[in-house]
Amino acid sequence: MKLNDTLTDVPGLEVGHAQDSEALTGCTVILCRKGAVGGVDVRGSAPGTRETDLLNPLNLVEKVHAVVLAGGSAYGLDAAGGVMRYLEERKIGFNTGAGLVPIVPAAILFDLGVGRADVRPDAAMGYKACEAASTEKVAEGNVGAGTGASVGKLFGAKQAMKSGLGSASIQIGGGIVVGAIVVVNAFGDILDPKNGEIVAGLRSAEVGPFHIGAKGYFADTQEMMKSMLGRNVLGFATRANTVLATVAINADLTKAEANKMAQMAHDGLARTIRPAHTMLDGDTIFALATGGHNVDVTTAGAFAAEALSIAVLRAVRAAAPAGGLPGLKTDGATA
Repeated sequence: MKLNDTLTDVPGLEVGHAQDSEALTGCTVILCRKGAVGGVDVRGSAPGTRETDLLNPLNLVEKVHAVVLAGGSAYGLDAAGGVMRYLEERKIGFNTGAGLVPIVPAAILFDLGVGRADVRPDAAMGYKACEAASTEKVAEGNVGAGTGASVGKLFGAKQAMKSGLGSASIQIGGGIVVGAIVVVNAFGDILDPKNGEIVAGLRSAEVGPFHIGAKGYFADTQEMMKSMLGRNVLGFATRANTVLATVAINADLTKAEANKMAQMAHDGLARTIRPAHTMLDGDTIFALATGGHNVDVTTAGAFAAEALSIAVLRAVRAAAPAGGLPGLKTDGATA
């Protein structure tokens, strides 16, 4: 099986982006037209979500038809309405007896301070993302929900860096593929788990005669949190954070197992983001199981975390400078 190393390697899934590159905001849709068993795990303490309660194994609906990741803070949840309209027009949804209702969970991140706060993802943008959806390699960097993403915000935007959207997939044998897509809009820094080095995040700065941060380019958010300055600033630090992700597998999972897969996938964030799951983040991971193979949920969760950690690194490495923030991708293109 020929793979493209992104989420769309998982059979049954399509990904589409729509964005306003001037306003620096956008949305990303993961379509599962035939339905997929869904789960979710919210670990951050400042989330903005829709239709997550129905993913509880105690509740009725088994399958979802799309997941939406969007910028725009709570306003961005409107994008899911456009995705519902797109699916309804194609007669895709949960059969209520009175009609089909597309099941579209969604989560948002705060990007209002990077571009224009008066332009947010809406139903029209959500519909446009569906029109762009395909099984091709997922575009990364400053696209979709990653258009206005940033990282390293202990001291606000002036010392932050541009981030974006990343994706990855892993073959685990027997025709099974685990994929991940992530929008990295973290309060903390991004680390390469292979060597523990910071690759993107809070930058050091000279303020008058004072040097803020560790020696070198990166200040190191967690180290700065030990300092008096860091402790004083933390109470006023930006709430403009959140990492959003979806992990998926072409295997048969129950709703309970899909929720466990989402839970275990958070290990991928813990390996690559420091600190993660803070009071200032709304970290949310959805899980989708499209069926077709048998797999132990422990295996599914372990490789979901691995794929997600790869996707996080790809998200920052594919991010071009924007909104006055430096990015690691200096040619201005997206992958």
